[in-house]
Amino acid sequence: MLLQAGCFAAPPNGPDGSSERVSVAMLLPPRSGLSPFSDDAFKLSRWRTAETLVQLDEAGDAQPMLATEWSRVDPLTWRFTVRDGVRFHDGTELTAAHVADALGRAVAASPAPRILDGVDLTARADGDDAVLVSTAVADPLVPQRLSSPQLSILAPGAYRPDGQVDPAGHGTGPFRLTAVAGTSGATLDRNDDYWGEPARAAGIDVSFVPDGTARSAALRTGTADVVEAIPPGQVPLLDPELVHEVPMPRTNTLYLNTARGPFADPAVRAAAREAVDRAALIAGAYEGRADSAAGLLGPALPWAAELRGAPDYTRALADRPAPGRVDGVPITLGTFTDRAELPEVAVLLEQQLEAAGFVVTQDVREYAFIEADALDGAFDAFILSRATVLDSGDPVAYMASDFGCAGGFNISQVCTPQIEQALERAAATDTGPERRAATMQAEATVLATDAVIPLLHERVIQGESARVDGVARDPRERDLITTGTTVGATP
Repeated sequence: MLLQAGCFAAPPNGPDGSSERVSVAMLLPPRSGLSPFSDDAFKLSRWRTAETLVQLDEAGDAQPMLATEWSRVDPLTWRFTVRDGVRFHDGTELTAAHVADALGRAVAASPAPRILDGVDLTARADGDDAVLVSTAVADPLVPQRLSSPQLSILAPGAYRPDGQVDPAGHGTGPFRLTAVAGTSGATLDRNDDYWGEPARAAGIDVSFVPDGTARSAALRTGTADVVEAIPPGQVPLLDPELVHEVPMPRTNTLYLNTARGPFADPAVRAAAREAVDRAALIAGAYEGRADSAAGLLGPALPWAAELRGAPDYTRALADRPAPGRVDGVPITLGTFTDRAELPEVAVLLEQQLEAAGFVVTQDVREYAFIEADALDGAFDAFILSRATVLDSGDPVAYMASDFGCAGGFNISQVCTPQIEQALERAAATDTGPERRAATMQAEATVLATDAVIPLLHERVIQGESARVDGVARDPRERDLITTGTTVGATP
């Protein structure tokens, strides 16, 4: 893949790869039996066992994978040429009919893969070597959508009559999934018949370790070569040479209720904006391991900061209301416990808002018990850790969901013609520099309302032992072990 990786040396056993295996400690066990239609698909992607038609580069642009090229046939239809010479792990040869069938099963899945939410997509073979993918309305993001791990292409044998999907032995990647031990672990072996660059490591041994202290201990003791999601509090206990921080496309955000309550007044929203001390939040809740938010999109999308200085962006923010006087204004502040840092952010933010004149009452619950109230506008303010690129690598869908009039995640209850026009313009623009510019203009239009106050951008903290190299450090958390991952080599 094209994402960050450490250096690696030639495999010790020659061009066919090493006899060494990589041990990986992962945060969450499978929740849906490793079904590609669920979030478990990201595990299949991080193990490089299941592959998609398209992959994304660092900028979020589509690159070939199981499809070698694509073109837009008409406004509603795209044609993807299927790579020749690819075999599934069970020996079946990849064909256009297999691709169309796999995509059709994803469309028919219940619930449907998140990337297909609101998208009416169909796929059919076009001869032996191509697939036609159509949507009900024009969609410039079709190639990016097909990069989602939830649209991985598996062999026909993976799809059982009862609707269950078994990825073991049915992928196309450089590692073959050979065994899954429920929620405790998984085993993968090198696929010596891989269509691309062969893997250097002999295989991957996965353990699922939900406890952060235990995962950190596995790195410290050498039990694991690669460790996901090290808690910030554990980092001081580890050799700093083994810890790597990667900006995530995830923003810790304060949503303000613009429909009713004190924050229906733009001047009161502006007062809250001015009360926030981001540096104190980062130092107090994240021990300095986060990035201050200048906007909705953070350093995981490097082009965002570059475009934030554009004249149109600056003009959009120039007319924000001045902060109003706040003296004893009562507000309810909600968040959830599932992400350990958020309750601490709420405590610190309460102190900052009360110093500005607000009287804060907190409501902190498990996410499952608070989401419905947040979406119904039950809180004056709500703190959310929000993924900003979702599954397509493109942030427009996130913005439409959170700030569009019909958005399904519009916690701020915001709806303005200016935001609608900016979102529609961005959604209709073809991928590339013009779409990125339109996206940033939409960000500025949203920020100008003060309906949302971006606080900080989170990082993923990944551990890598001294004996492993070539591990991907991927902000989108799609890649981890690569064909270049080497164990026991000298960097």
